[in-house]
Amino acid sequence: MNIYDEFKKVKNASLTLMHLKSEKKDNVLKKIADLIDKSREKIKSENQKDIENGKRLGLNKALIDRLLLNDKRIDSMISGVMDIVAQDDPVGMIDRGFKRPNGLKIYKVRVPIGVIGIIYESRPNVTVDAAALCLKSGNASILRGGKEALNSNRILGDIIKEALVSEGLDDNLVYILEDPERKYIMDMLKAKDYIDLIIPRGGEGLIKFVTENSFIPVVKHDKGVCHTYIDKDADLEKAVKIAVNAKVQRPGVCNAMETLLIHKDVADEILPRLKKEYDRFGVELRGCEKVRNIIDINIATEEDWEAEYLDLILSVKVVESDEEAIEHINKYGSSHSESIVTENYTTAQKFLESVDAAAVYVNASTRFTDGAEFGLGAEIGISTQKLHCRGPMGAYDLTTTKYIVYGDGHIRE
Repeated sequence: MNIYDEFKKVKNASLTLMHLKSEKKDNVLKKIADLIDKSREKIKSENQKDIENGKRLGLNKALIDRLLLNDKRIDSMISGVMDIVAQDDPVGMIDRGFKRPNGLKIYKVRVPIGVIGIIYESRPNVTVDAAALCLKSGNASILRGGKEALNSNRILGDIIKEALVSEGLDDNLVYILEDPERKYIMDMLKAKDYIDLIIPRGGEGLIKFVTENSFIPVVKHDKGVCHTYIDKDADLEKAVKIAVNAKVQRPGVCNAMETLLIHKDVADEILPRLKKEYDRFGVELRGCEKVRNIIDINIATEEDWEAEYLDLILSVKVVESDEEAIEHINKYGSSHSESIVTENYTTAQKFLESVDAAAVYVNASTRFTDGAEFGLGAEIGISTQKLHCRGPMGAYDLTTTKYIVYGDGHIRE
């Protein structure tokens, strides 16, 4: 097939979606949610094929977990779609408006981007999240999932297309690129006449490849090297609870903590308590010499401070001051999510202002950096760059702006 002919159909279809009323878009989303619910047994059956294939390919437990679609995750997909329905339509929102001294009325209004290409790995729920958010924001989408989720993505894509057709819309508004050939990724990255934005979701290798080869603007999500810093003024009960949750609740995801920093003044007291908790969950600890003088664990190397483990492994470091903790995070962090545990307001504010990340927390787990947890319904990804958006990306972040200007015979002298 000529893939560019397919992309052209998507581009043409996107022009019809730009003018679609909110009610119509929401009806499509409701239909998607309804069909997912009615098709859950078929979805789980197709997903099981991917799970079995993944095991044969030797995928680790974290990747198998990302692939899994059980009833709980299907419920979550449905809930995410319905949350998107409940949100305000970002298209047509006025960011600002003003009147010039010459009488011109100028408004900055949010509009769809056009066609968004999403390249992703493992998680088949991204197919639904991405399609739903693009539809809500008035964008057509080209979705290229990983070969490990081929069967799951295909059935979900069929459901989305059925919903579009049932509402009298062009099913090219959501194009599922099913062919697992890697060459089609390059075709997408070169399709600047048909695709307006590329969003990669996956491992470091995929992000690097897309960033280096795309002819199209990219919103990327780099690796999630997230930290929790336990300050000398921390409530230690809170600290243990937060530090354990951030690592073990779901270790194979980007917002899980990978490095724990502890102020020297509380290290002797809290480290044995933390080790006891981490041992219960089978977490391998790797620490600096100051940590190893307090608890018996493996030594951490320079590579550990930079590592995104996505596993039950945690680097631990004792720091002398808040400044050292902030410096360490800004040096080794990936601008994703960082947290401080402290009861000191001044220290908390310094941390919030000084740490360079998409999400910065006080007395909360980094695991909350998520579209659903932020009330976005779902997310298209978590942007760790600074333009044009940052953090969990919902429908609002899939729009751009244009100026609308009203005059009354105005001419420029």
